[in-house]
Amino acid sequence: MSNFSFFNDFDILSDDEMTLKISRKYQGDNELLPFYYYDIYVDETVVGKISIRIGKNYHSYYNGHIGYEIDKEYRGSNYAYKASKLVLQVAKAHEMSELILTCDESNIASYKTIEKLGAQLIEIVKPPKDYFAYRENMERQRIYKVSL
Repeated sequence: MSNFSFFNDFDILSDDEMTLKISRKYQGDNELLPFYYYDIYVDETVVGKISIRIGKNYHSYYNGHIGYEIDKEYRGSNYAYKASKLVLQVAKAHEMSELILTCDESNIASYKTIEKLGAQLIEIVKPPKDYFAYRENMERQRIYKVSL
């Protein structure tokens, strides 16, 4: 994937409530898709992080295209949902027509965020042992698809 081209137009994304500032761009490898990785700012405070992975491969079905982490003290404010809405424009610019979104089966906050984005549940499944992030006692994953 060394020929992947990032768009610099997406180094900063913002709306009335938050700003996403690029902290890393990763070119991708045999397992991981290329991704944009952002710090999530509300006012001048970092409240979490979000990534958008571009493309599709075997591992992306279980890993999903968006990954977010909201710092504990800022949870419950819909920041993951709002940040996810902002990064959808990056996927669209890379001509992606759908995204896979995943979370642990028991992560209620995450799957409510995913469902709020309009994603449809495909299945709940234990990832296979050849998935790059597989570990013993790994929780089953809720696998969703959202059309862009």
